[in-house]
Parts: sequence; structure tokens; C-alpha cells
Amino acid sequence: MARRLSYSARYPQPAEKLYEAQMQQKYWDDMMAGFQMISPHCEVGEFTADPSVGYRVVLHQTLGRDQLPPIAQTVMMKDMVITREESFGIFHPDDVTTGSYNASIPAGPGSLTGKQELFATDTGCTIRKTTEVKVFVPFINGKLEQLMLVNLVDLFRAEAEYTKDWIDKNL
Repeated sequence: MARRLSYSARYPQPAEKLYEAQMQQKYWDDMMAGFQMISPHCEVGEFTADPSVGYRVVLHQTLGRDQLPPIAQTVMMKDMVITREESFGIFHPDDVTTGSYNASIPAGPGSLTGKQELFATDTGCTIRKTTEVKVFVPFINGKLEQLMLVNLVDLFRAEAEYTKDWIDKNL
């Protein structure tokens, strides 16, 4: 049975600035450089951006098996290579801009997919992420799904802080 999570990150900057940041490869390259403190192998695999279409980015990150929680080590016999894809469509200043994201692990025990929405608020903007995780390992699937969601919340929080700071320093 899949588990779902809805998470909202609020930003003091306008939606246009957040979208503008994510339309730049430098934003993603800088974020991957920051992840290298946790995992030495992080990179932007692909990046395309066009204001008439939106953007799409593919990120690669490797976590050593020894960095994984014990329950995850029971199903991951090697280092975990995560491929994450994220996108937003055309920016809509007076409406909701929509996108998606997913993460995959070769020979991994499950899936992670999500939808995201960027919209203006009275104090800046919000990105709302709605995630579904599903693990296909009997008996421990619920524990692994919950662990994935907890770690995902931590990731979303860290990325929101990074984004706020990056926009303040770069735009």
C-alpha cells in the first residue's frame, strides 16, 4: 500500500523569482555542490530550460550503503544511486504553475512520484509538493515507506532554505 505526503514550502520571495532561479543551471549545480558534503558523488545529469516550455532537470546522487539506515541496508546490497527528475511547466504569474518529480533507484525496492505546484501568496510564494511512495518488499514495506517520507521532509526543508538563500545571493 502506498503512502502519501503533502508538504508546502513557503518563500518570502515572489513566485517569479523562485521560478527564475530554478530556470538556471547554476542554481542546480550549486545545490549539487552543497550535497557533496553528505555524498561525494552528486551531479546534474541533464538540464533544459525554455520559458515557452518550462524546465526539466535530472539529478544523480550516490549514497554509500554504510550511510543507509539498517532497515534500508537489508534490501540495498550496494551503494544507493538515486536519479531524481524534476520539472515545472510554463510560468503562470496569476495562476498555479504545475510540475512533477520522481526518484528512482536501479534495482531499488520501490518508487517515488509527485506533483508540485508553485503559486503566489500575500507574503511571497509557496511550492506545494504531493508525494506518493511505494515499497514492494513484504513485511518491511510500511517501515521503509515511512522512512522515505521522513527523509523526504528533511530534504524538502533543506532545499527550501537553500533556495531562499540562493535567491537572496544571486537574484
